Amino acid sequence: MQSILKCIVLTVCIGVISTTFAESYRPESPNIEEKTWVEQEVELPAYPKDENLMPFDVSAVTTNKFYVDAKSIIVGDDGVVRYTVVVKSAGGAVNVSFEGIRCNSREWKSYGFGRNDGTWVKAKQTEWQRLAAFATNRHRHELFKNYFCPGGGIIRRPQQAISVFRRGGENMTNSSGGGG
Repeated sequence: MQSILKCIVLTVCIGVISTTFAESYRPESPNIEEKTWVEQEVELPAYPKDENLMPFDVSAVTTNKFYVDAKSIIVGDDGVVRYTVVVKSAGGAVNVSFEGIRCNSREWKSYGFGRNDGTWVKAKQTEWQRLAAFATNRHRHELFKNYFCPGGGIIRRPQQAISVFRRGGENMTNSSGGGG
């Protein structure tokens, strides 16, 4: 009988100890800070000049011509590649925008749009949008896949992407990753 009583006491003690330990151990401890992503402040770049525009192919279906301004490519500490893209239509219309691609989340956003007088207007819609290979997003998907986010990662410096543009768009995942 005494041994049964000792077992019961021992079991109760183990239960109390394990409950106390479980309550004191919290993985979401306030001492452990979660690292949340913070977007860095962005200034619109200098307006693109024709001599700095690098062409890239998007699709054989479109008659539009697509370019990125080499001087505008920035690899941010926040994991966003920012760049100016210029789209020229066969009819002569030109659209200029300063955009960012967030490689790890496959998102993009516009920061500003170019005016005919060579100035910028800040974008009104500034939310990040999901990147997809749809027709209206096709150029962004191409930049993500072959220039700025090889293999879903991120380039380390602008020169990596510039090297690929100069080689005519060779997929970076099949190259040495560019120089510079």
